[in-house]
Amino acid sequence: MSKVLKRSEVPEDNTWKLQDLFADQAAWDKSYDELKKLKDKAGEFEGKLDQASNIKAVFELEDELSLNIERLYVYAHLNHDQDTTNPTYQALVQKARKLSVELSEALSFITPEILALPDQQLDQFIDDPTLAAYRFTLQEIKREKAHVLSKTEEALLAQVGNLSQAPQQIFGMINNADMKFPKIKDENGQEVDLTHGSYIQFLENPNREVRERAFKAVYETYGKQKNTIASTLSANVNKNMFYSRVRKYPSVLEMSLYGDNIPKEVYTNLIDTIHESLPLLQRYMELRKKLLSVDELHMYDLFAPLVEEYKWDITYDEAKKMVVEGLEPLGENYLNVLRSGFEDRWIDVYENEGKRTGAYSWGAYGTHPYVLLNHNDNLNSMFTLAHEMGHALHSYFSDEALKYRDAQYTIFLAEVASTTNEALLMDYLLKKSTDPKQKLYLLTYYADQFRTTVFRQTMFAEFEKIIHERAEAGESLTPQELSKIYYDLNVKYHGKSMVVDQDIEMEWARIPHFYTSFYVYKYATGFSAATSFSKQILEEGQPAVDRYLGFLKSGGSDYSINILKKAGVDMSSPEPIREAMSVFEDVIKQIEELTQ
Repeated sequence: MSKVLKRSEVPEDNTWKLQDLFADQAAWDKSYDELKKLKDKAGEFEGKLDQASNIKAVFELEDELSLNIERLYVYAHLNHDQDTTNPTYQALVQKARKLSVELSEALSFITPEILALPDQQLDQFIDDPTLAAYRFTLQEIKREKAHVLSKTEEALLAQVGNLSQAPQQIFGMINNADMKFPKIKDENGQEVDLTHGSYIQFLENPNREVRERAFKAVYETYGKQKNTIASTLSANVNKNMFYSRVRKYPSVLEMSLYGDNIPKEVYTNLIDTIHESLPLLQRYMELRKKLLSVDELHMYDLFAPLVEEYKWDITYDEAKKMVVEGLEPLGENYLNVLRSGFEDRWIDVYENEGKRTGAYSWGAYGTHPYVLLNHNDNLNSMFTLAHEMGHALHSYFSDEALKYRDAQYTIFLAEVASTTNEALLMDYLLKKSTDPKQKLYLLTYYADQFRTTVFRQTMFAEFEKIIHERAEAGESLTPQELSKIYYDLNVKYHGKSMVVDQDIEMEWARIPHFYTSFYVYKYATGFSAATSFSKQILEEGQPAVDRYLGFLKSGGSDYSINILKKAGVDMSSPEPIREAMSVFEDVIKQIEELTQ
């Protein structure tokens, strides 16, 4: 699509069918009014949650309220995202958000009241057949009990909540509002703006001098702010330590993993197994050096294109066809749902004026999921389609198999289904490709996904672990100390194959994820689990497919680690990461053979 259309000009076939959620605005308004009334019913149960019948009734009410606000909120948001300039839907989003807060307040007594019950009584409720549908919820509440404080202390902590946002907010303002990069010269000698958005494009520029100029300009700019940013990061670590101590966790790491009930070994295994596999990353660095024909490989060469831009036009219809063919190993049941997603307008396909950027899958229980794309006719967009439909079908199968409460899966699991789709599609494209140039383009694309999603995110995860352990041991996190830890990790990961430029020591200062502590490891574990699944599916066939479909139907009905284990991927062991690394090694071998 060359011209960006107004929303009203977009052909209906390329838009999602939001009438499947609500027939029209009047139906939305009616549901909103009913929900507002139903909300008041919650108060009838306050102070009465010492009987199984009342607990059951209040959970049923909570489910009804949550499901209905989800539907209202999703409908308002999807309408808003398809055209963010439309004031009607801006107002609708605000209405839904406000009601959502009111519902949370109305239901906020449930967990504290159940937590206040004596352990013996809580155990009886967990085993009570009338509460069988809520057994997992009650077990989770009991698991939290050890880390919940008295009512007064909890009220005090709630007030500290606003203060605890300060490090992230201050970093955001420095990074997004105040940070100004100098202009740099492009490949034509023209002065051009360097911004957060254009930085990665400069690093992908085939002209090496442009890459180096952008790289040095960015890190010199961060270097001038190093004392301030070290203070915000240190304050964030101190905030984490405050919460972990007050809530009686052994460490910040264990507090961060507790919510998803992830054993500490999952985190440490990831780092240890990636250390084992660093020779593979370093071998890939050697390949980069060779393919770029440079005497020395520098940090600013890591995103440079390895093959001349391979022009591959893939229309949306071709992309759908290839995604279906690529996912054939998942069987007819999976493909039928995938096709109905394409045919029954789950997807909003192209960019239009005012449409939000990027891509996502979202929806509400009880109706099919929706997918937002901004499709371009290229390889990246085809992989985005496969990725988002992976999320959508995960939600579809979980919703179909489970009650509302059990169908919601965790962030730890969220990226697995989407990335499995990408891995299967990649395998299909590589097997089908007869053009060596096309094949090399695909292989380098895949190898860089391993480098950025597994190795780079694990290095980030290791940095977070080190700085928290140092702080917990009473050491101070000066800018010099942070830079040294970060530089040494880069040397350790990238090895002798490359020149680790001193400037990279400031990269810690520009990573916003460090303010959502111990989160990035999920990218690496998700990618590894997905690679392991795709390998099993391709090698074993039906038994692995059955296990995988079982995973898709499990939602959040058990702890994430157990759901994966049942499906044949045990993230508490190093095996899935080793399996992913064997796929990476195979990709490297194929690149080596093609470029001899």
